[in-house]
Amino acid sequence: MNVASDTIIVGKIGAPHGVQGWVKINSFTQNAEDIFGYAPWQLGAAHKMQNVQVDQWRPHGKALVAKLTGVDSRDDAELIKNLDISISSSQLPELENDFYWKDLIGMQVVTTKGYDLGKVKELFETGSNDVMMVKANPNDGFGQKERLLPFIYDQVVIEVDKQGNTITVDWDPAF
Repeated sequence: MNVASDTIIVGKIGAPHGVQGWVKINSFTQNAEDIFGYAPWQLGAAHKMQNVQVDQWRPHGKALVAKLTGVDSRDDAELIKNLDISISSSQLPELENDFYWKDLIGMQVVTTKGYDLGKVKELFETGSNDVMMVKANPNDGFGQKERLLPFIYDQVVIEVDKQGNTITVDWDPAF
């Protein structure tokens, strides 16, 4: 049984491509073709997931297209259009000296001066840099409910301690 928190969305099924069940693939992996290194894929939403295998794939211009097992017509391809492509988080390679965003969710964020800013609620990209949304503690002395901190290593983020479940930042809690 798959639990939503145990899955990572790595892409999305796009529009049908041709009449034999091929679909466009919108990859969210850093190198777009890396999405095909994971198998099986899980399509759908957390409450209704189905495992699928990729039979074939190829670049098509600047895009990617794939033929999935059991998707044999344009009508079949229409049925899976816009579904998320997820994988089990256990399929991700272990990182020695790095981390995935999923590892940071729930970590305590403290300043270099020891002030507890709260816990990481989510991370997102802005184009210029990644941003951490930190949910402040209910008794935050500065009246903050949440803070948005740029995830810039050695400038804002000083240390990520996976064992201690903390992120140390150089940040003014009043900001």
